Amino acid sequence: MTVVYTITPELRIKLKQPFGTLICGSYKETMNKMKEWVEKEKPPMIISVGDVVSINLHENNINPELTIVDNKSLRTQIVSDKDEVEKTVHVINPQGTITQEAITAVKLALKKNKHTHIVIEGEEDLLTLVAVLYAEENTLVLYGQPHEGIVVIKVTSDKKAQAKQFLKAMKPSKS
Repeated sequence: MTVVYTITPELRIKLKQPFGTLICGSYKETMNKMKEWVEKEKPPMIISVGDVVSINLHENNINPELTIVDNKSLRTQIVSDKDEVEKTVHVINPQGTITQEAITAVKLALKKNKHTHIVIEGEEDLLTLVAVLYAEENTLVLYGQPHEGIVVIKVTSDKKAQAKQFLKAMKPSKS
């Protein structure tokens, strides 16, 4: 396991703000808004980062092609029995870091046309930046904003540039 990036205290504060559009409301309201959004946008791919948002999406028949979870929010199966995950990958990504192993797993999952489930030993939050950086434009990357709702990032060249800037602001690995 090679750590490529480590978050700085300054960046941790910046990343507490939503990196996309925040959809607020009750569980039912946010899921209804998500369904409308997906129907309207017809994204080439949906990526979910985080346990709760991934579970909620699957329970509402919004099935991300890529889910990135750490199994720490809820100790339940992320994908319901009726949903098929074609590939599950396990990687190590310690809290507050991004490892080369995690970057490679996300990049490979985005290249394959398979429903992939990446299970992180450690923490998955920062992998949102990696997903945005490497996903096809117009992909929707979704993650939960604790106690507020769901953040929707529509991947554009501007969002890719922002993700790259956040990564550059991190402390690079010394290895």
